[in-house]
Amino acid sequence: MKRFLPLLFIAVLLASCSSVSPDRRQKGKTQQLPVLEMPGNHLAFKEIEGYNRYRIVATHYRTDKKELRYVLANDKAFKALSENRYPLPEGSKVVKIGWKTNKMARFGAALEAGKIQRVEYMVKDSKRFPGNPGSWGYARFVKQNGKYRAWGKGTAACIACHNTAGKEQDFLFSRYQKVY
Repeated sequence: MKRFLPLLFIAVLLASCSSVSPDRRQKGKTQQLPVLEMPGNHLAFKEIEGYNRYRIVATHYRTDKKELRYVLANDKAFKALSENRYPLPEGSKVVKIGWKTNKMARFGAALEAGKIQRVEYMVKDSKRFPGNPGSWGYARFVKQNGKYRAWGKGTAACIACHNTAGKEQDFLFSRYQKVY
């Protein structure tokens, strides 16, 4: 009986872990993104499929939009950002996810992420975007009523705003935030 109890405990633990949450079951799988393109530059939402496996570079809270933002990077961009190397290499992708914030139900002094409001990304591609500062291409997909749509205003505003971030930081606002 003494040998049986530890084995039973391990079996129950393993069974419960497999049903803890959908996120755990999805580990390593890519999400299916909608078939959408940005007008003008034709960057597709699907180009960043698997961004849920990118690494966190920074977090921000945008006060004017009351939006919590996570900034993620693919391996190429993450390596350069974590080493503070600019400009980022060709093929770098930086994704920004913006969530509406809600008061945390169990701790009212805190805010937590609510519904996703937008997913935006930048891709460094000198062949497709040679005329853009830093050869960055931009895409923004806004979520309303549970569905994404491409932002219809094009990317001129993205380019103008990121141009203010400056060449010395490769037209990025975010810097790598160390967690140690």
